[in-house]
Amino acid sequence: MEYSKIQNVDKKISKLFFGSTLDILAKDGDGDYLFDAAMDMGINAIDTARVYVDGLAEAAIGGWMKRRGNRNDVVILSKGGHPDIPTGRKRLNRKEMFEDLEESLKLLQTDYIDIYLMHRDDPDIPAGEILEIMNEMHRQGKILSFGGSNWTHQRMAEANAYAKEHGLVPFTSASPNYGMAEQDFDLWGGGCVTISGPQNAEARAWYLENNMPAIAYSSLGRGMFTGRVKSSEPEKISEIMDEPSIKAYGGTRNFERLKRCEELAKEKNATVSQIALSWLLHQELNTFAIASSTSEKRMKQNADAADLVLTEQEKKYINLEE
Repeated sequence: MEYSKIQNVDKKISKLFFGSTLDILAKDGDGDYLFDAAMDMGINAIDTARVYVDGLAEAAIGGWMKRRGNRNDVVILSKGGHPDIPTGRKRLNRKEMFEDLEESLKLLQTDYIDIYLMHRDDPDIPAGEILEIMNEMHRQGKILSFGGSNWTHQRMAEANAYAKEHGLVPFTSASPNYGMAEQDFDLWGGGCVTISGPQNAEARAWYLENNMPAIAYSSLGRGMFTGRVKSSEPEKISEIMDEPSIKAYGGTRNFERLKRCEELAKEKNATVSQIALSWLLHQELNTFAIASSTSEKRMKQNADAADLVLTEQEKKYINLEE
């Protein structure tokens, strides 16, 4: 397993985050074997959020850490401030942001969260106002590194310019959608941000220039690059992926990328997902990948992808750059 660093987090952080959007976590204790397996494989980072598994994912993680006594060995990324999707009501205000944080700390059974992100943005609020609130959380020692999930690079730049002007701690982490799969449709209810594809080269350049970590979600395109979809059988994609995911990731260019990944996987005796994850984890950016699985075998394959290195020519070839 490869590790990297994120500013304001003292621990080394595995390049792979274990994703906690799993129904098995609805019952405390049932997911312990998965967390144990992840740690045994060198995956010491867990991605979660106040809203995951109807609010139960954090409780499962907190219970596991309490039983194992390993809080100081684990890097926790959690998120708050998620909007109310049915009504569209935004929740990036001091009262609700602190309510989410306190509830997360309670369920995680911890005094601090290593990486804390606002789950969505509210462009109607000046980024500096949100940054001020998160600095207050940071001063209280409740969050270490903080930033935005699904924030555009322009809004993060606004927040960090405000931080510099006012002598505050800036955003030092972010979680966009990122992977080989170009995203043609926002399938999470609006307000989500991707930095994938040639059309988002400017965003990636900003991440690189500002040394902003990209903790990528849906890095395998919601199933497009898991190996279950076959480039030779595009008509069977509906048996594997739901309609919104197909609309987002089932385009012609992604099928061509999949075909090339299959070719390279065969050459290297690897899986398609290992090729796609290796491509992501070995970009110029400081990239991390979030991956979920209830299979220890699949988890091990994902972990091994961090050690699979592709040549620059291979990375360009599978991403349609040559």
